[in-house]
Amino acid sequence: MKKNKISKINRLLEIPEEVSSSIPKLTNLGFKRMLVENYKNILEYQDIFIRINTSIGIINISGFDLKMEEMTKDDIVIEGKIDSIDFEELEE
Repeated sequence: MKKNKISKINRLLEIPEEVSSSIPKLTNLGFKRMLVENYKNILEYQDIFIRINTSIGIINISGFDLKMEEMTKDDIVIEGKIDSIDFEELEE
């Protein structure tokens, strides 16, 4: 099925784009917890810096005492004092 048809079906059924695609979804819970959905892999992991590869680019998370508390093949929960989040977009 073509991407355009899938997009129309998703809109008709009111399915969020991040559910039916590989686009990452970030959910912050205050400054101490973050959920990253739809990631590819972890590029770098330290207690002050985490780099996560996604289908649209790299997510850089900086802070203190950062830990990956829960991790599945699709989701990561990061805990610690999160100071900043920035993105490196993939060039097409």
